[in-house]
Amino acid sequence: MTVSDLMIAIALLLVMEGLLPFAAPALWRDAFKRAIELSDGQLRFMGAASMLCGLALLLFTR
Repeated sequence: MTVSDLMIAIALLLVMEGLLPFAAPALWRDAFKRAIELSDGQLRFMGAASMLCGLALLLFTR
């Protein structure tokens, strides 16, 4: 993996994260309001699940 690959990955992450606020700002805002109401444990579980899914996808595509 080169620095160029890492920069491409970060760029794609930023594009993906910007899609929902650009396309549906009200939905994005409501999602954040609901996320604020979650407990720390629930947020950690969602973060861990997201990381594991990303890792599995990365391993599957390589």
